Amino acid sequence: MTNYYADFVPGAGRRAPRAALTSDAPCLDLSGTWRFRLSPRADLPDDFSAPDFDDSEWLVLPVPSHWPLYGHGMPAYTNVAYPFPIDPPHPPEDNPTGDHRRVFDLPADWLDGETAGEAVLRFDGVESCARVWLNGTELGFFTGSRLPTEFDVGHLLSPERNVLAVRVHQWSAGSYLEDQDQWWLPGIFRGVTLRRRPAEPLDDVFVHADYDHTTGEGTLRVDAAAPARVSVSELGIADLATGSAVTVPVETWSAESPRLYDATVTTPGETVSLRVGFRTVSIVDGVLLANGTPLALRGVNRHEFHPDFGRALPYETMRADVLAMKQHNINAVRTSHYPPHPAFLDLCDELGLWVVDECDLETHGFLFAGWRDNPSDVPQWRESYLDRMRRTVERDKNHPSIVLWSLGNESHTGANLAAMADWTRERDPSRPVHYEGDHECAYVDVHSEMYASHKETAAISERTQIPFLLCEYAHAMGNGPGGLAEYVALFDAHPRCAGGFVWEWIDHGLRHPELEFAYGGDYDEPLHDGNFVIDGLLFPDRTSSPGLLDVKKAYEPVRFSFAPDAVTVTPARGDLSGLRFEWTVEPGGVGTFDVPAAGGTVSLPEVRTEGEVWLTVHAVLAADTAWARAGHEVAWAQHRLHAPPPAPVASPSSPLRTHVGKYGAGPATFDGTGRLVGLLGAPAGGPRLRLWRPPTDNDRIGRLYETWLGTGLHRLTERFDEVVAGDDLVVRTRVAPAASDRGVRVTYTWSPRDRAVALTVGVEPEGGWPEPIAKLAVAFTLPGTLDQVRWFGRGPSESYPDTGLAARVGRFHASVDELQTPYIRPQENGRRADVRWATLTDAAGAGLKITGAEPYGLTVRRWSDTELAAATHRNQLVAGDHLEVSIDVGQHGIGTASCGPGTLPNYELFLKKTEFTLLFEPVRPG
Repeated sequence: MTNYYADFVPGAGRRAPRAALTSDAPCLDLSGTWRFRLSPRADLPDDFSAPDFDDSEWLVLPVPSHWPLYGHGMPAYTNVAYPFPIDPPHPPEDNPTGDHRRVFDLPADWLDGETAGEAVLRFDGVESCARVWLNGTELGFFTGSRLPTEFDVGHLLSPERNVLAVRVHQWSAGSYLEDQDQWWLPGIFRGVTLRRRPAEPLDDVFVHADYDHTTGEGTLRVDAAAPARVSVSELGIADLATGSAVTVPVETWSAESPRLYDATVTTPGETVSLRVGFRTVSIVDGVLLANGTPLALRGVNRHEFHPDFGRALPYETMRADVLAMKQHNINAVRTSHYPPHPAFLDLCDELGLWVVDECDLETHGFLFAGWRDNPSDVPQWRESYLDRMRRTVERDKNHPSIVLWSLGNESHTGANLAAMADWTRERDPSRPVHYEGDHECAYVDVHSEMYASHKETAAISERTQIPFLLCEYAHAMGNGPGGLAEYVALFDAHPRCAGGFVWEWIDHGLRHPELEFAYGGDYDEPLHDGNFVIDGLLFPDRTSSPGLLDVKKAYEPVRFSFAPDAVTVTPARGDLSGLRFEWTVEPGGVGTFDVPAAGGTVSLPEVRTEGEVWLTVHAVLAADTAWARAGHEVAWAQHRLHAPPPAPVASPSSPLRTHVGKYGAGPATFDGTGRLVGLLGAPAGGPRLRLWRPPTDNDRIGRLYETWLGTGLHRLTERFDEVVAGDDLVVRTRVAPAASDRGVRVTYTWSPRDRAVALTVGVEPEGGWPEPIAKLAVAFTLPGTLDQVRWFGRGPSESYPDTGLAARVGRFHASVDELQTPYIRPQENGRRADVRWATLTDAAGAGLKITGAEPYGLTVRRWSDTELAAATHRNQLVAGDHLEVSIDVGQHGIGTASCGPGTLPNYELFLKKTEFTLLFEPVRPG
C-alpha cells in the first residue's frame, strides 16, 4: 500500500462506524506492554508484520501511550502554525514512524470447537495514521486520531499466538485536519480491544428518549441493527420491540438532576446495557431550550491532558475532572476540539454536564496561506470530513448529556462543512448543529463567536434571531481571566444568549525533570508557540488556580441581594431544594435560615455591630450527592453590617528623633537624605514609587506591556530633591524614566506617633501621561524573617480589580511562600486586595503592622519585580534573604487580552494626583 498516509482517503478496510456500547459479549483488552521500534521516516518495509519476525531486540512501550513521553523523540507544541510545509495532502518526508507488535492468546471460552468465531478489533484513538496487520494479513489503515476504528478479524484469529502489528505515522494527510492548539503527540493513546461477536450480534443501537415538559412524560424508541427487545424495569417496560415507541411518566435528565434509567437491548446472542436519560433540546423564538427551559451553559472548554500521559488519560483522572467541574459550578463542557474518550461522556451522563460534542477537525494553519486550498472547501477532502463526522455522531449518539453537535473548530468555512451539517441533521435531528466558523449562520442552528468583547456580546445577544453562545471566551492564561463577572451578567440578561465556555480547563504543562513543567520551546522545537499552551483554570498537576475559584463564583446557581435588614435568595439554575442556608458574621457568630425551594426573602440576623462587621451567607449542599459531600459550599455572598471609618494616624504624635544627620520616627530610621534604612532595628529600604508590574500573560501578549516598556515604567529613576526635618520628616523626590521629559513629583511625609510612624505619600504627575499605568504603589524592602502575614481584607486568594471574585472580606493568615500563586510561567501574582491592615511577623510573633487610611493592595515576595519578570519557569525564582513588599492604591485590571478583549474601561488605571496614608507600628509577641 503505497503512500496511504499521504492520501485524501480517510481509511480502508474498516467497518462502518457505530455506537460505543456496553455488551455482554466477551472482550479482550489488548492494553499493556507492546514491542516498539521507532524510525525517522515512513517509507519502511513491512516485514515486521510477519508473525515470525524477530522483535526480541526491540524496545518495550506501554499501550495506551504517546511514544515521545517515554523517551522516543520529543513532544512539540504549536497553536496555529503547522510544524511542516502546507502542501496537502503530503506530510513531511521526515515522518517519525512507530512500529508496534503485540502477541496474545485467545481465552478458552472464545473457542467454538477449533475456531474463534467472529470478532471485531477496535482502536479508540491513534495519532495520526495507522496501518494494521493481524497474523500477517493486512487489515487496512485509518486516520482520524481521536475517533474509533474497527476491523473484522474473526477469520484470522488462532487459539494461540496471534500477532497484531501496527505501524503508526506521526504525520499523515489527516494531520492537516488536526491543527488543534495542543502538543503533537503520536502513538496509540487510547485502548485497543478485541470483542467476540455472537451468532446473532447486536452491532448498533440508537436510543431516542424524548421528554414532554408539558405532560412530564417521556417517549422511548430504540433503533437497532438487528431485531431486539428493549427492557427498562424501573419504568415497567419489558420486551419492547426495537423500532417501536412507548410513552410513560419519567423523571427528566438535566445537568442539575441527571436522572438515568438502566435499560437492556437483547437479541438471542447478545445483550447491550444502556443508561437512558429523557430530555429534549429545542429552539423556540431564538432561545435554546432543554426540557422547555432556557439552557444556561456555564461552561469550560476541555482538552484531554495529563502532565505525564498526555491524552492517554486514566479513568480516575477523567472522573476527577468531572467532579471538579461540578464542584466549581461548571455545568457544561465543550470537547475541544475532538470527541473525548467515551468514558468521559459516560461520566457527564452520570454526574450531570451539558456537552457540546465536537468533531475531530481543525485546519487553522491554513490561515497563514490566506486560507488557500483550505480543506473545508476542497472536494477531495469531502469524504474525510464526512467520515469524521459520521464516526463522531455514531459513536456518541446515545449520550443524553450531548445537546449540540459541533462540526469542528477554526477551519474557516466551505461546502464540506455544510455537507457535514446536512448529514448530521438527517442522522440526528434531535440536536442542533454548532460551528463557530459559519459567520453567516448558513448551515448551523446557533450563532457562535469566540472572544467577543462585552460590548459585542451584548449587541449580538440583542439582535440575533437564533441562539447565541460564546464557544470560547475569558482566556484563562496565567493571571486571570478578568472581566468574567461582567460576561456572566450579560449571559443572565439576554434570553437568546445561551452562555459560554471559558478557555480552558487545564494548563498543558508536561512534567519535566529540570523545569518542573514544560511548554512550547522547552524541547528545542524549531517552530513553537511558547507558553500559549499554558492557558487553563487548573495547573498541570490539577491544583486549582485563582481563575477556577473565580469561575465557581461567577457560575453560582444561586443569587443573593441584600436590603438593610433582609436578603433575597433566587435560584439561577434549578431550584433550592437540595441546599441548606447558613450565615456567619466576621468577627464571631454563626446561624442558619430557611429559604423556600423557589426562593424568597428572609430577615437578616441581629448582631452586635462594633467595628467593621461583615455578614456572609452560604448556600451549601444539604445532603451528600454523587459529586460532593453534604456541606459543600455552592454559593455565598457578603453584606457589610457596619463600617466605621479607619483612623490609622489617631495615636498621639511624638517628636522626630535626630542624631548626626540621621533621623528616627517610631520603629523607622532614616539616613541624611531621608531614605528609610531600618525598621524594628533591622535593615530596611524604601519607599520607592512603582508604576510597573511584572507582566501577566494578558499584559504581555495583549501588547499593553509594550506600552509600559515604551513609557519606561520598568526603569524609573529617582532624584532626591529636598529633606525637611521639623515636626515631620518631609522628603521630596522626582521620579522619571530616562529619555523622557515627563515625571512624577513624590512627597513622602513621615509623621512620628507613639511607638509608630505614619507615612503620607503625595503623587503629582508632570507632563502628559495619557497611557494607562500598571500600578500606583510604594515598595519597601523588609527583613526576610517577617514571613508570616495576617491581614484584614479580601482573601484568602489573590485579587486584582477585575479578578478575585472568589476572595471574600475577612481575617486571613498565610506564609509569604503561600501568598505566591505558582503560575507555570512566572508573572504578576499574589496581590491581596482591599486590605485594611496587615501584619508581617516572625516565627515568635514579633514584627510590623501596616494600616491604611483607605484599603490598599498588598504584595509580599522573596524576589524583586525584575527577577519575577525575567523568569520563564518557576524553578528560576530563587528566594532572597529579604522581602519585597508592595503597597498599592491602584492596579490596572487583568483582562483577557492574551486571547480576547483587554481590560474593561472601568478597570484601567491612569496616573493622576493622589495622596494616601499608611501607619506602621510594631507588633509584640503574644
